[in-house]
Amino acid sequence: MKTYLIIIFSLFSIFINAQTSIIRGKVIDKQSEKPIVGANVSILGLENASEITDADGNFKLSNVPLGRQTIQVSLMGYDDASIPDIDVTSGKDNNIIVSMTEKFNTLNEVVISGGINKAKAINKMAAVSVRQFSVEEVNRYAGGRSDVARLASNFAGVSTADDSRNDIIVRGNSPVGLLWRLEGLPIPSPNHFSTLGTTGSPVSALNPNLLANSDFITSAFPAEYGNAIGGVFDLGFRKGNTEKYEYTVSVGAYPGIEAMAEGPLLKKGGSFVASARYGIVGALGLGGTSAQPNYNDASFNLDFGKTKAGVFALFGIYGSSNIDILGKKIKNDDLFGANDEDSFVISGFNSFGLKHTINIGEKSYLKTTIGTSSTLQNFKNDRYYNLGQATETKIRFTETDNKENRLTFS
Repeated sequence: MKTYLIIIFSLFSIFINAQTSIIRGKVIDKQSEKPIVGANVSILGLENASEITDADGNFKLSNVPLGRQTIQVSLMGYDDASIPDIDVTSGKDNNIIVSMTEKFNTLNEVVISGGINKAKAINKMAAVSVRQFSVEEVNRYAGGRSDVARLASNFAGVSTADDSRNDIIVRGNSPVGLLWRLEGLPIPSPNHFSTLGTTGSPVSALNPNLLANSDFITSAFPAEYGNAIGGVFDLGFRKGNTEKYEYTVSVGAYPGIEAMAEGPLLKKGGSFVASARYGIVGALGLGGTSAQPNYNDASFNLDFGKTKAGVFALFGIYGSSNIDILGKKIKNDDLFGANDEDSFVISGFNSFGLKHTINIGEKSYLKTTIGTSSTLQNFKNDRYYNLGQATETKIRFTETDNKENRLTFS
């Protein structure tokens, strides 16, 4: 009996320990991306759950209960920062980056309390019509298909065309006026089956599991956003786990089969996070067409850590898609094709960038980013005249081949 009790209590202890996890991360200055030392990081609603950031701005909160938690970061001379709805699960550490904005005016200390304001922008220069969104919001949005554009359609003054596309219409402006940015670089439409001159498509190629908290701006754009008249998606990639390797495999209808890996890189506090996805919506019969849509994408962010030459980071995103809609093989009620025509669609895009940040003295820094991007759309359409008759003729009705390349330096 004594042996049985020892086994039972041992298993119970293991079960109890499994109900907690770890939240680790780094606190940085929003503008210079320098680590912030001495910031207080705590979990709202939990006593004795706080840490002070070290000399590299890192923190680690252990024994965090499972569920959705909110991180609060405070430091004299900075605006308080918070990250709500962090999904804490067993078996996987949460690695986050918290950006704090320095206060421009120093007043006498006043103790206040209030709720979390998600309408506050990450970009300090964006004063109005801006909404910050997180990865948790993208994944939890009903019917969102893990698509940041569909989440944005829930914001005030924003709408989409229909369920078949994720084009963003802000207060009646053309969807073409939407600017996509990744890590400060303008990028092509990050969607599968997109066409040149549009900013939307049926399926997004952005993996929300790699995104950090980002801004969506609908008007009154700061000067840094050029060529934007309808809206701005200012996206950023998160950094990977700096202490241990983690691997994730998941399956979803529209995202498809996904494999993701992250972990430490080199011995200078660097990290990597990378993912690849393969679409299976066609195989499941959920594509709205009897043809087989094929699409896949990959994303990565490599942070090489702090060196004497500064901080280097390499990031990129890639997407490819194609579909052959053959008239003789599709159903009569197919939404995307007809029995008397064949259509062949190929599209793809990629964007890669290298970011370098170095401190110049105590109050200055230099941030340099160079990137390249390209997009490709190829469409061919054949029409059958006198279909099913002895005089049946196939004619190439449409053929377009659009390519665009861009090199950006800032």
